[in-house]
Amino acid sequence: MQIPLDHDVASTDHAGRAVLDNLQTAVLVIDDQQRVAYLNQAGEILLGASARQLRGQPLGHLLHDPALPALVAETLERQQPVLRHDLSFELPGNPAKRFNCWLTPLDGSDAKGLILEIAATGPLGDTQRESRLLSQQEANRLMLRGLAHEIKNPLGGLRGAAQLLERELADPELAEYTQIIIGEADRLKKLIDRMLSPELAPEMARVSVHEVLERVRALVAADLPPQLSIEYDYDPSLPDLWADREQLIQAFLNLVRNAVQSVDEADCRPGRVLLRTRVRRRMTIAGRHHRLLVQVDVIDNGPGVPEHLREQIFHPLITGRSTGTGLGLSIAQSLVSRHEGCINFHSAPGNTVFSVLLPIAGERR
Repeated sequence: MQIPLDHDVASTDHAGRAVLDNLQTAVLVIDDQQRVAYLNQAGEILLGASARQLRGQPLGHLLHDPALPALVAETLERQQPVLRHDLSFELPGNPAKRFNCWLTPLDGSDAKGLILEIAATGPLGDTQRESRLLSQQEANRLMLRGLAHEIKNPLGGLRGAAQLLERELADPELAEYTQIIIGEADRLKKLIDRMLSPELAPEMARVSVHEVLERVRALVAADLPPQLSIEYDYDPSLPDLWADREQLIQAFLNLVRNAVQSVDEADCRPGRVLLRTRVRRRMTIAGRHHRLLVQVDVIDNGPGVPEHLREQIFHPLITGRSTGTGLGLSIAQSLVSRHEGCINFHSAPGNTVFSVLLPIAGERR
């Protein structure tokens, strides 16, 4: 198959284009002036624009990495393939991610040019990291279940003994201590119930992700600090999900409350949390390929996730706040995983983004 280096992609062999458009890897043809002559659908998704808009654009204006122009020039001059790992590009609407890039000179063409293949190696493309995360999550789940049952059994006895003791006490002031015991036992039981809550089987139905997010906004707004606002940027074209509405509400509630608390404790003025929805295409999560997904970003302008917590942020009982339980993100990740999705995050001071990816699927029968 030959791909022309003029700007008329209509003449490209139809069958060959169909093959390229079904690849998950972004494929771009770059001419000898380092301009985009052709790109497949994965390339359009990567760069966030259509082929018609991007053809003829200088490559350096689209992918900002100081090493890339030199790699293209080297490939064109030496006419030998080049592979580079971990080039970092900032893409439209997304934080910088790492990519592997293959540069291959065009063969059998009168015009000079090369084929640039781009594959993600960042958090969502790093299958080893994802596999470790899933294994850790399963280990955490089993550990929490065992721990919860071991704690709940003596708690019941502790509470019952405190009630019996309270009946025998004549001094009301001493009864206050038994009420403390009972109150703390009840608090621990609620904490354990929260730890076990992801074990509930989901009740799947058609759900609007925007209806879920608006419900979360209403719940959080009830006690929102006055200096903080929750804004939204929704894509109205998104189809419904096949999901458990209550579990999604809980997952997003945990994420939004985390963002609000982070901004509030840092006393950011004005504090801002943004809920953003977009469609994503052709992604692999936990070894399963999905053609169409919803991406929900929870963005805040707080101080960011501390560096020493970033590798453990989804582990249970890990928190960067003095008043936190360390269960919110762990439970959210577990609930999202039950919907074959995942949560990723990028954090920097003033811009922390937790991204939830959920597959869009037809009704299951």
